[in-house]
This record gives sequence, structure tokens and C-alpha cells, in this order.
Amino acid sequence: MTGRSNSPVVPIDSVPPEDTSSYRPVVMIVDDESVIADTLAEILSRNGYATITAYDGDEALETALLTPPEVLITDVVLPGMNGIELAIAMRRMFPECKILLFSGQSVAVDLMAPAKRAGHNFSMLHKPVHPADLLARVSESLRPMRAAV
Repeated sequence: MTGRSNSPVVPIDSVPPEDTSSYRPVVMIVDDESVIADTLAEILSRNGYATITAYDGDEALETALLTPPEVLITDVVLPGMNGIELAIAMRRMFPECKILLFSGQSVAVDLMAPAKRAGHNFSMLHKPVHPADLLARVSESLRPMRAAV
């Protein structure tokens, strides 16, 4: 490897500035099925949200340290750390982060029982989630936060 790139160099003053005029809440979507995470991110992005995707719990936590989400949408059934464990860890790191869990499996109810007993009351979306329902739930979860902004 020579260290040289065939890519053109663009002067920094030619790069358009990021549009910071409007507030875009950060939503992190976590699903081990990348097509689901990426599709939900695209839906949210096209509707005014800044989105981040991750495909497992550890990646989500590492990414959140760089860009803390205002909303976490996570599948309950993930490899390694499950979505409920991720939600609890995220809430500890970022107490104001809103949590939406989603799953298409009935096992999610069993996984949520210990979290409820520990005082965690997370909202649940069911797969497949309709885009209108997704957008409504994300908007609802941010409503108290937007009033403060």
C-alpha cells in the first residue's frame, strides 16, 4: 500500500456547510437484520429525523457514546445482549433517552417481565410496524422533550 489515493481531493471551502438551522432529533435503530434497521432509518430520515443504525447491542452502546440518541428503537431479540438489556444500559448512560422496543416474537413478553419488575416500563411496537405507526410513536415519545426545547 502506497498511501496514495486515486480519489479526488476536495478543498474544505468547497464542502457545503451542514444545515444546522433546523433541529433533527437523533434516533438510533438497532436490529440484527440490517435490512430492517436500514429501512426504518430511511423512513425516519425522510421524515426529519437524524438516524443512526447498529446491528447488535455492543455496537449500539459504542456508537451512542459518540452520538447520544434521543430515541432508541431496538429489536428485543438480538445476538449477545438482548434489546431489553441494551435499553436498560442506554437508559443508565442517557437517562433522558426515550426507548421503543419492537419484536415479532412472542418471547419478547417473557423477556420484558424481569425488566418490568425492576421498574423499567418500555413501550413495545410489534413487527412488522407500519411506517405511520412508527412515525407516530417516535413523535409521541419526543413530545415532552420538544416542549422543553
